[in-house]
Amino acid sequence: MHKRRHRIRPIAYCSLLTCLLAQAQSPALVVKAGRILDVRSGQYRTEQTILLSGGRIVAVGGAQEMAAKVPADARVLDLGSQTVLPGLIDCHTHLTFAPNLIGPAGLHMSVPREALLGARNARVTLEAGFTTVRNLAAHGYSDIALRDAINTGDVPGPRILASGPALSITGGHFDTNFLAPQFHATSDGVADGVVGVTVKVRENIKFGADVIKFMATGGVLSEGDDPALEQYTPEEMRAIVETAHGLGRKVAAHAHGALGIRNAVLAGADSIEHGTYIDEECIRLMKERGTYLVPTLYLMDWFPEHASQLGMTPGVLEKARVVMRLAGNNIGKAMRAGVKVALGTDAAVYPHGLNGHEFAAMTRLGLTPLQAIQAGTVNAADLLGWSDRVGTLEAGKFADLIAVNGDPLADVTVLERVTVVIKDGQVVRQ
Repeated sequence: MHKRRHRIRPIAYCSLLTCLLAQAQSPALVVKAGRILDVRSGQYRTEQTILLSGGRIVAVGGAQEMAAKVPADARVLDLGSQTVLPGLIDCHTHLTFAPNLIGPAGLHMSVPREALLGARNARVTLEAGFTTVRNLAAHGYSDIALRDAINTGDVPGPRILASGPALSITGGHFDTNFLAPQFHATSDGVADGVVGVTVKVRENIKFGADVIKFMATGGVLSEGDDPALEQYTPEEMRAIVETAHGLGRKVAAHAHGALGIRNAVLAGADSIEHGTYIDEECIRLMKERGTYLVPTLYLMDWFPEHASQLGMTPGVLEKARVVMRLAGNNIGKAMRAGVKVALGTDAAVYPHGLNGHEFAAMTRLGLTPLQAIQAGTVNAADLLGWSDRVGTLEAGKFADLIAVNGDPLADVTVLERVTVVIKDGQVVRQ
């Protein structure tokens, strides 16, 4: 066993070293921007120069200030009058899933096929301007494999913080509930009891999870469970969070019902995903504890128009109708009350690549365009624990940026039409 490990390690190191050397030897890139949006203050800085090298932002400033810092052999990308922002961040996506796999149709997909689908969806997501994502739930650790393939340069895609299989109670959201009993089908994230969830969290981390996701309540696009009802007990939730935090991982709690939201917040979850039935007590607790809400709103626009084409069961369709009638009003109250918000899309419920529509959906429920942009940049970076790496255009951070035509503070829908994407100092889309 030890000999085999020593044979593998040099190969991995050489692959990483090759990638780093190629990046270091690539000429610096100078981006000339008509204007840059400071996503913290909401102020524009005009006629700016951004120097990118070695996958990082080296410096940002006016043309005269930057003249002495630019290497003679640097490549130049002149974006004219376009508006430049940091690369966007999606805190809730499912790269290895797709709308046509919702419901029984998903039973036909193998884990290797899901990973290959994820490669396609990762590229589309990156080209839409999302240079960092948090992937919350995947079968067979396929999202972790995808993350590693992107990191080594095998396939294009955003930076991924991957969860692996989401934790679910037996018969709950993310269990395999579309098959008859004789198949004895159970999803790989199922864990019950304090001991069971503790072991599952440790197992996910063993196999590379960056973040832990658990289903505090039932879900919408699953059979036989109720999104308004709590699934894990408070004791199980505390065990999940304490184990994950003790091993340096943040925790995302899928929670629609108010009781599940409340107990997940009290257990110490870092974010509440969806929040459909959020009430005044939940809002108060989340503000007190600084818990993020990741509301996943655009699916409520897309899903009703396309649900009939997705082959879902009548029970699932009825749940979706009920939840989507309630969600907007409750979530809007929470956002207007000042709960911290990070952008998440639940992409896979609708096609990947439409992630940018989430910004306008947030403004319709009360956020200003700047607040919506902050949800997808600085706030999202804070939730991920990556404020030192992404979320703003500052020296030392990853060389990730996008450009759009127009003024996103006046019309946030321009973020649905990103014209230029740069990740790691490399032009992905132009």
